[in-house]
Amino acid sequence: MTTDWTDLYHQYRGQWVALKSDERTVVGSGATAQQALNKALANGVTEPILSKLPERLVAYVGYGA
Repeated sequence: MTTDWTDLYHQYRGQWVALKSDERTVVGSGATAQQALNKALANGVTEPILSKLPERLVAYVGYGA
């Protein structure tokens, strides 16, 4: 199953985000992973999923070898 992060991308592009285990709810964000983590911890989420959203979306067709 895939998760659509289109809305997250538009709101947080280029930033680090800390997500709840549902992989949709943002509990922290910032310019660094540490900032996003600190905000998540302040919001009571002790084990967030950290991800950096890209500055821009780029289409990729092919495979890695």
